[in-house]
Amino acid sequence: MKYVIQQSNNKRIIKRVILWSLVTAGIGLASFGMVKIIKISPTGGTASLILAVSDSDWFKGNKDAKVTLVEYSDFQCPACKAYYPFIKKLNAEFEGKIKFVYRHFPLPQHKNAKIAALITEAAGKQGKFWEMHDLIFENQDKWSGENNAGEIFLQYAHYLGLDTEKLGQELNSSEIKEKVENDLQSGVQSKVNSTPSFFLNGVKLQNPRSYDEFRVIIEKAVNAGI
Repeated sequence: MKYVIQQSNNKRIIKRVILWSLVTAGIGLASFGMVKIIKISPTGGTASLILAVSDSDWFKGNKDAKVTLVEYSDFQCPACKAYYPFIKKLNAEFEGKIKFVYRHFPLPQHKNAKIAALITEAAGKQGKFWEMHDLIFENQDKWSGENNAGEIFLQYAHYLGLDTEKLGQELNSSEIKEKVENDLQSGVQSKVNSTPSFFLNGVKLQNPRSYDEFRVIIEKAVNAGI
């Protein structure tokens, strides 16, 4: 069931501060990211994961699993939303057998993608990365084309019970901006040129055309790792 947003009438001053933090941080990071992609756009060769999975990554599943699936994703990308239920189902079906890692790859043409990435990272500081990740994907059609996406994301923060004052402070931190940028640049260096892009045990996959096709690929990797 999708979350239906209710506009809050309180904490308006905090909301405006956080909203401007979101907008200014998102726009600044978008410009920087666009320049870097153009500058070091990869060409040719077999795509493999450049940046190894580490403790700084957000992951679901078994930390010590022999099968690791890394996704480079953009919250505003319709294709990423289409694959979102596939990933949820794979994590449930192969629970304990795989490790799923999410990395940010906000595309410059998506005006709210970087803001979305930043808000999930800020929510993660309060232990709610995946909850915010899910809300943002499940409600993509409600915010993707809006000019007030920051306000909408702030409503998600209220819904999740986050400390919004702390959230605003985190959004302005260099740590969060660098995390999103590091994900982006690791994707560029791994020859990611579209979203979503998946790497299975370090090797880039051709995107499966259905859930069943995806499941077979993961199942073969799991069986081979036993």
